[in-house]
Amino acid sequence: MQALQRSYHGFNLVLELNADRILFVVTLGAALLAGAYLASF
Repeated sequence: MQALQRSYHGFNLVLELNADRILFVVTLGAALLAGAYLASF
């Protein structure tokens, strides 16, 4: 149980540190998908 909590805390720390990077990648992907969708018309 303690190992699970420790790994969850580590995962949470990674998310906090890379949240802006993850958000950037998600936003870029959404923009590319939106562009491809609009270009298909």
